[in-house]
Amino acid sequence: MARRKTSLLASTPELIAKKRDGGRLSEEEIRCLVEGYVDGSVTDYQMAAMAMAIFFQGMTPAETTALTLAMRDSGDVLDLRSVKGTKVDKHSTGGVGDKVSLCLAPWVAACGVPIPMISGRGLGHTGGTLDKLEAIEGFDVDLSVRRFVSQLKRIGCALGGQTARLAPADKRLYALRDVTATVESIPLITSSILSKKLAEGIDALVMDVKVGRGAFMKTHEDARALARSIVRVGNRAGKKITCLLTRMDAPLGREVGNANETREAFEVLNGGGPEDLIEVTVALGIEMLRLGGVAKTRAQARAKLDAALRDGSAIRKAEAIVKAQGGDPRVVTEPDRLTIAKKKVVVRAAKTGWVTDIDAREIGLSAVALGAGRTRADQAIDHSVGITIDAKPGARVAKGDPLATIHHKGNGKRIAPRIAGAFVIGRRRPKETPRIIEIIRR
Repeated sequence: MARRKTSLLASTPELIAKKRDGGRLSEEEIRCLVEGYVDGSVTDYQMAAMAMAIFFQGMTPAETTALTLAMRDSGDVLDLRSVKGTKVDKHSTGGVGDKVSLCLAPWVAACGVPIPMISGRGLGHTGGTLDKLEAIEGFDVDLSVRRFVSQLKRIGCALGGQTARLAPADKRLYALRDVTATVESIPLITSSILSKKLAEGIDALVMDVKVGRGAFMKTHEDARALARSIVRVGNRAGKKITCLLTRMDAPLGREVGNANETREAFEVLNGGGPEDLIEVTVALGIEMLRLGGVAKTRAQARAKLDAALRDGSAIRKAEAIVKAQGGDPRVVTEPDRLTIAKKKVVVRAAKTGWVTDIDAREIGLSAVALGAGRTRADQAIDHSVGITIDAKPGARVAKGDPLATIHHKGNGKRIAPRIAGAFVIGRRRPKETPRIIEIIRR
């Protein structure tokens, strides 16, 4: 639908100066800036200057909401009113070994909540959901709007990527922030995340805000501030939002890569999988069922999730999604069908003791070096390579015991010392720490 071009009384340089000096921009001024950036009347260097001004001066909740909605409206906004039920999505700020979406989406959809999930690709040391889905041969993430909505109606879940017409202002602004040192701004992060999510036409969102060395937000305080900003702006935009703060010091689960992470996610739907992965997936699923209106209490939500796993409906939902999007549905119950690199290098403990810590960022960067990730958006990746964590924090190891297994195409020995250096082995068993740090609903 065509939108009326917003008129502006002040020039772009005046608005940059206003924000630079700590002033507040009006909704009209922000909308005009975003519209101008999309149509070219506001240049890259002007928007870069504005981003830097926002980085230093911040934005009020009203300004952040206005920026979020303007970027949402810079392109298409999906109309999901024809889909029955409360549409709920989940988003993660990114982590190492974070394959939660692959098992969470079909699991929650099997409980009766429609899941329109538009995800991204990995960049840097964190992986991307689309790359993991494409480890399934034939799986198509490039769904048209018509196909996306049709599948959501028919199956209750669709997993796709961002189209060029979905929040295009955010796509351009994010690329600009990435090269102008203005990424670490809570108002800009908030508007970037929510503009894309609101353009999906969702009713509610559950956010997984990662905290720790392997996460974008390194401290609890910064993660809490981001979570509160997302909840506040989402509520102002008329959406129900819940944020979970989860630990990302060590990798989540045992697998890091693409095919091997997809395999591990399907193991969860088959009743297996590592405890930490299950803990985070269930916690997010509980909040999605509550926001989706199919459970009033945490106990009811947990019971529904358990039932969907027990009666096989979660597996059947995953099979239906994979089949609808061109993949072989047999991979859900037979995850070993996914192709894993055959060459292996085992990283062994240099001494006896307890694994007290694993540096998630180093593991993630090692996976990128293997070819499982990318440092530029246009890079191709190898879905078959990756790392299996054989000894998680809290494990007792003897000298020579396996710490990790590298699945590679020829460069495993070169990367092995870096992976070995990510493990800390101490004399005492570390205290167990829950993955869920805090739940923020307002």
